[in-house]
Amino acid sequence: MVAEPRLTVGLDFASRVIAWQQAKGRHHLPWQQTRDAYRIWLSEIMLQQTQVQTVIPYYDRFLARFPTLQALAEAPIESVLEMWAGLGYYARARNLHRCAQTVLSDRAGKFSADPDDNAGLPGIGRSTAAAISVFAFGRRAAILDGNVKRVLARCFGVERGDSAAQHEREMWALAEALLPENGIEAYAQGMMDLGATVCARDKPVCDACPLKLLCVACRDGRQAELPQRVVRKALPERASSVLLFTNGRRVLLERLPPSGIWGGLLSLPVVVGESADDFAQRQGCRILARSLLPSIRHVFTHFRLTISVLRCDVDLIGLVAGEARWEWLPLEDVSAAALPAPIRKLLLSPGLSG
Repeated sequence: MVAEPRLTVGLDFASRVIAWQQAKGRHHLPWQQTRDAYRIWLSEIMLQQTQVQTVIPYYDRFLARFPTLQALAEAPIESVLEMWAGLGYYARARNLHRCAQTVLSDRAGKFSADPDDNAGLPGIGRSTAAAISVFAFGRRAAILDGNVKRVLARCFGVERGDSAAQHEREMWALAEALLPENGIEAYAQGMMDLGATVCARDKPVCDACPLKLLCVACRDGRQAELPQRVVRKALPERASSVLLFTNGRRVLLERLPPSGIWGGLLSLPVVVGESADDFAQRQGCRILARSLLPSIRHVFTHFRLTISVLRCDVDLIGLVAGEARWEWLPLEDVSAAALPAPIRKLLLSPGLSG
C-alpha cells in the first residue's frame, strides 16, 4: 500500500530531484556525457547488483578490449569471460555477449530508442531498457532499479502488502506517474544518485535529501522500516570437492560447461567418483605430495557452497593433448584468467608456486 495522498507533490517532487542532481549529483562517471547506447547498456549491465566504484575499472578495461558492440559480438565468449572475471554474476557476461550478437545480426548493430523494443533482449529487462532510452536517446521512461525503489518506498510510504506482483505493479505505476515532461536525464540520474549516495539502505542522510519535506519515512521516523524487506529462508548448503594439481609453475584447470553459476569459466577440476591418482594418470602426471587445504566458503544468491580442496604437487610426465576443456595454466597468468573469484583468490595465495 502507498500512503495517501501520493501524487499531489508530483511536479515539486521531480523539480527537487532535478535541481539536486544538477547541483550535487554525480556528473563524472565514465559512462556519463555520452549518447553511445553501447556504452550506456554496458554500464547498466555491470551496475546490476554491483557498486559503482567496483564497476569503473572493469568498465574501462572492457571498453579497451571491446570498444564497439561489433567487437564484443565477434569476440569468443572465453575472451568476454576473461574481462568479466571477478565481477561476479557471470550470467550477465554471457547474456551481454548473446545480446550483442542479437543486436548485430538482427538490428544492424543498433539499439532502439523505444524501451519496449529493447526489453526482452538477452539480459535486458524493463528498467535497463528504460535506462538505454533515457540516456542514449532522451526518451521519457521510468527507471526502477534498487536505488530508485528505495527512494520511492520511503518518500511515499510504500508497503509491500501480501502480493509481490501487485507491489511491483504499484511501484512501476508510481515511478511512471512521477516522470517530468522535461529534464528526464537529470531526473533519472538524480533518482539513482539519491538512492546510492543519500537515501542509503542502512544510514540515510536525510538532512542532505531534497525530498526531506515530502518524505513519509522521514516524517514518521520509518527510515529503518522502509522499504520493507522480504523475509528470506535460510540458504541451503551444498558441498563440492576439487583437485588443485600444480608443479609449482602451472596449475590444471577445467573449462566449465556454458550454463550454470560459473558457466564458461576456468576452475579447478571437481572430483566425482574417481581417485586423485587415477585422475593424475589420465592427465599425464604423477603425484609427489598431497595436502588438504582449508575449505572455501562461498555464498551465492540461492545457496551456500563449501569447497574442499586437495592440493597435489605433481610431476608432469607429459601434457595430455585432447579435450579442450583441460588447460595447464601458467601461474603468472592466473590474475588475468577467467576464474571464479574464490578460485582466483586461492590460486593467488602465497605458497602456491614452488
